[in-house]
Amino acid sequence: MASTKFLAPLANSRLVRRVADAVLLRYAHHRTVQLDQMDVAAVQSRTLMRLVRKARRTRFGRDHDFSRIASVADYQARTRVREYGWFWDTYWKDAYPRLDNITWPGKIPYYALSSGTTSGATKYIPVSWEMVASNKKAGFTTTALFRHANPSAKLFTGKFFFLGGSTDLRKQDDGSLAGDLSGIAAKELFEFLRPYTFPPGEMTLITNWEEKVRKFAELSAREPITALSGIPAWMYVLFARLKEATGKKTVAEAWPDLRLIVHGGTKFDPYRDLFKKEIGCDLVKFCEVYPCSEGFIATEDPRYNLLRIVPDHNIFFEFVPVEDLGKEKPTRHTLANVEVGVQYAVVLTSCAGVWSYLVGDTVAFERRDPPLIRFTGRTKYFLSAFGEHLISEEVEKAVAHACEVCGVHQLDFHVGPVFPSQPGKPGHHLYLIEFADGSPDTARFAKAIDEELSCINEDYAPHRLGDLAMLMPEVRVVKRGGFDEWMKARGKYGGQNKVPRMDNSGTMTKDMATWFDANGW
Repeated sequence: MASTKFLAPLANSRLVRRVADAVLLRYAHHRTVQLDQMDVAAVQSRTLMRLVRKARRTRFGRDHDFSRIASVADYQARTRVREYGWFWDTYWKDAYPRLDNITWPGKIPYYALSSGTTSGATKYIPVSWEMVASNKKAGFTTTALFRHANPSAKLFTGKFFFLGGSTDLRKQDDGSLAGDLSGIAAKELFEFLRPYTFPPGEMTLITNWEEKVRKFAELSAREPITALSGIPAWMYVLFARLKEATGKKTVAEAWPDLRLIVHGGTKFDPYRDLFKKEIGCDLVKFCEVYPCSEGFIATEDPRYNLLRIVPDHNIFFEFVPVEDLGKEKPTRHTLANVEVGVQYAVVLTSCAGVWSYLVGDTVAFERRDPPLIRFTGRTKYFLSAFGEHLISEEVEKAVAHACEVCGVHQLDFHVGPVFPSQPGKPGHHLYLIEFADGSPDTARFAKAIDEELSCINEDYAPHRLGDLAMLMPEVRVVKRGGFDEWMKARGKYGGQNKVPRMDNSGTMTKDMATWFDANGW
């Protein structure tokens, strides 16, 4: 493979960049047609059998009699749906970081560190060489679907800006590396693509996020940025730094070639109008991706404006109805027999050694052919402290509705129950919200949330009737930067770390509120 130094001068040629973009467009059409004509059920069945054969001599494969598995039904009969803790305690903990032939054959080169949003504990997710290839293929699929739908939005004529974690990965005892998944992806980027990407390698080593974003903004102002990828909250911070560095009023003035924003990690709806205002150009399109540390799940197909599951990159998908979670033998659907409109928990079997692994996310299918989904929340993100049975999607929708009613934009929020402190007085939900543009009338904001939840959730309204079981929600405004400071205080700042949105126990909510009060936020 030619070195980046050699490739850079060639890539900077306008002719070479135009040719590269033409090649990408041709690939985009080919890949889109391939996906549209694919027999998804057959591809998924072959994927599972290939994974099982590959891992049959691992410890996990021997324990689960992989050599006798000949069908999806055989596999489901021999493997149960498990969570991270079970894999860690049963197979990984005693051997870590030397997981050679434990749940996947061969040496594991990387470990993605996940904050474990709902648990707070760090997870060590194995990333095999096959998973590196899987993630690369998913990235190309994302680009292909976008370019097929937007053939005039040239990307290779400029640079793709990856706003990700540090590539300063931690070396383990066996020589493997551990760190942020986006840092691993940046380190494993195809060499021929580096001249088309930003930032340069030495800048990705910066671990201080405030310093990193400031330097990224200053340097990127001199680059022809055509696309940007990252978590919405950090992209929003980058926009502010970019305008400061350039003196421009909009992002489009600083990056006139920008055509694509790739976002993931959190719900984008609250940011959409905010981003449009910051960017100031209707030519820029938005594209959602749904990756996780355990494997890439879905990417937006712009033709449908929905997430499309990618079925052919070495990951086998199962879906468990949410009401079956916790059962000894839950119903396990595949892409061959899922139903539209049902709330499912996502379960993965991957080319990195997770087998029927409960990711912790919930989705609902909008179509089965092609497999189109919407992300609805986390399996542990719900509110039912008083029997109200609210899921993440409903709470997100209610907050977005209240923002629209009050003419504001929220940057981040957290909600949890406040339990009764005196006899005869019901409890209520406490919303801690950080806004981008001033503070609304909190009573009006709370009323809008309450009315929306009463409309969209049949259990919520009866609990609110007459203030008998549950009082009106309470809304408290968090000053700008408050959530960042709370995350810093817990060592979870920057990278792929996200503010926990919901806490059914109320413990984290109380901790947050107390901390904000004590520190003047």
